[in-house]
Amino acid sequence: MTALREYQRLEAAGLWRANREDQRRNVIVSIGDATLTITNMQDQPLAHWSLAAVERQNPGQYPAVFHPDGDPGETLELAEDETAMLEAIEKLQLAIEGARAHPGRLRTVSVLGSLSLIAALLVFWLPGAMMRHTVSVVPEIKRKAIGQALLGRIERVSGQVCSTPETAPILARLAERTGARQIVVLRAGVTSSLHLPGDIILLNRSLIENHEDPAVAAGAVLIERARAQAKDPLAEVLNSGGILASFRLLTTGKLDRSSLDRYAEAMVSAPRPEVPEEKILAAFAQAAIPSTPYAYAQDITGEAVLGLIEADPMAGRILEPVLNDRDWVQLQSICGA
Repeated sequence: MTALREYQRLEAAGLWRANREDQRRNVIVSIGDATLTITNMQDQPLAHWSLAAVERQNPGQYPAVFHPDGDPGETLELAEDETAMLEAIEKLQLAIEGARAHPGRLRTVSVLGSLSLIAALLVFWLPGAMMRHTVSVVPEIKRKAIGQALLGRIERVSGQVCSTPETAPILARLAERTGARQIVVLRAGVTSSLHLPGDIILLNRSLIENHEDPAVAAGAVLIERARAQAKDPLAEVLNSGGILASFRLLTTGKLDRSSLDRYAEAMVSAPRPEVPEEKILAAFAQAAIPSTPYAYAQDITGEAVLGLIEADPMAGRILEPVLNDRDWVQLQSICGA
């Protein structure tokens, strides 16, 4: 369901809260293509609601109170003088109501035809389209929350993440050097590496403990970021959860625990997709990190990764080390004995 054309880019002031425990806050509400976008006064997105799933709690009363279908705890209040926005939402709800089937002479034929069309859309078009749309509208703050929630579910399998006060700033420097937001080291549960929504990259402890050169761990991070450019990590989560996961995230802004667990159980042991060699080399070149150490870590003979060795974009150059020796030795003890 798309917004009515005459109301595209319409904005209004309102009061929004994420749940019943939160304080209401001043926000700006705008109608775009298929969504109601709620931002704070600094123009930072707070929530995206599917226009087709917006409900009004108090018809005929003011201030008008709206919420996403199935989540009455998250609310948006619009004053009576925000007539243009209220009219737009009301017209859209009338359009939705008008699209519903009504009795008539051709009721059986129309219902069967509609059901056939809906079935075709459900099978052939809707799942992919809904997933792509959901991925495109989820704000970064929500991606980070989903990534952290997934990390919590993965810890059930891997054990608690490796972390010490001394190594936390070193991991932060490694993340900055590779362009990642956050790097997490796990004792087990991840075969090699994994990229979660919110730019959280998981590394198996072996990538740090079993190698003398920090460029190996840095290379794993760079390749996970290249994978994320090819396929959004959030799309991987929604693929594992199916169409219901996309619908729930689109309408409520949340993923249930079963969807998170399904992804965690499937992805932590699944082989990671291959990345084309030219993309790997481009990632190493952009970060000014040599690809040769990572290549030999994958195949000690070098035969299977000859391209990464011979075409190393940093070969022969004097480079700043990924981490200094002291930091790398300190980081290698992050998981303890």
